[in-house]
Amino acid sequence: MSTNSIIAAIPHTEPWCLNTVIIMIICNTAAIAIAAAIPHRNPISTPNSPNIAGIDLATLIAAMSFGHILGVGFSLGLTNLGII
Repeated sequence: MSTNSIIAAIPHTEPWCLNTVIIMIICNTAAIAIAAAIPHRNPISTPNSPNIAGIDLATLIAAMSFGHILGVGFSLGLTNLGII
C-alpha cells in the first residue's frame, strides 16, 4: 500500500478550536457527574486521600479518561456529520 492511499484514507478532522474545547469540557463534566452519582466503595482508600467532587482521586482520573474518550467520539462524530 502506498503512502498516498494511506493519507487519502485518513478522514478530515477540524483543527483544535473553541467548539472542540466546549465539547471536551461538557463531556468531562458529564463523566465526573456520572462517576459522582454511581455509588462506589474503595477498599484501599485512606483517611487522608484527596476527595474531589465527592469522589477519590482514582475515580476522578478514571472519569476524566472516560470523558476524553466521549469528547473525542463526539468531536469526530460531529465533524463527520458536518456540524462542526
